[in-house]
Amino acid sequence: MSINLLETVQKNLGYPPLHKIDPNTQDVYENTPAEDKFSQAAIPAVLTAMYNYVQSDEGAAAFLQNDNSTNWISKIFDDKTKKAVDTISSYALQSNADPILSVNEIAAEAVKVVKENISEHADIKEVKLFFSNQINTILLYLPAALHMGKLLQNDTLDDTTNKMEGPVSGLMKSIGSVFSTPVTDKEIKVQ
Repeated sequence: MSINLLETVQKNLGYPPLHKIDPNTQDVYENTPAEDKFSQAAIPAVLTAMYNYVQSDEGAAAFLQNDNSTNWISKIFDDKTKKAVDTISSYALQSNADPILSVNEIAAEAVKVVKENISEHADIKEVKLFFSNQINTILLYLPAALHMGKLLQNDTLDDTTNKMEGPVSGLMKSIGSVFSTPVTDKEIKVQ
């Protein structure tokens, strides 16, 4: 069953629909009301960080082993948790609110949705593959102003071509997905 993780998390938590980022202006296509900016920043940022986290075998294994009550934000952002939450708050213009609980709620919901949509005895490759299949959609909604790629030390996440759509962009993403199918350390052969 194919799902849209970003949309499912947004709907399950009752947030307003998210808007795609315009690849030319690097901002949302439509004017996002101030009260909707938190979800516009937090949901794609958390899912991008989660994708980045499970790309390591250790991260994918931890994802499978932990229950939904885990403090996911400190896991996926590691020592950059405060900076990530501050960046989301700044984008959302929430200077007085403490969004850590809301951001962690988004992460916990994402974990729940993923675990409901992978096999009961999933392995790390299945988790990596699930997120690899979702990342192109997630990045279409990730505001460039957050600089998540820089924060997560994965510059490919900030690449503006991730926000482009159309037949050529779709073809290039498909080709890239074929070559970036996740492998585990156990599958790497030393020559």
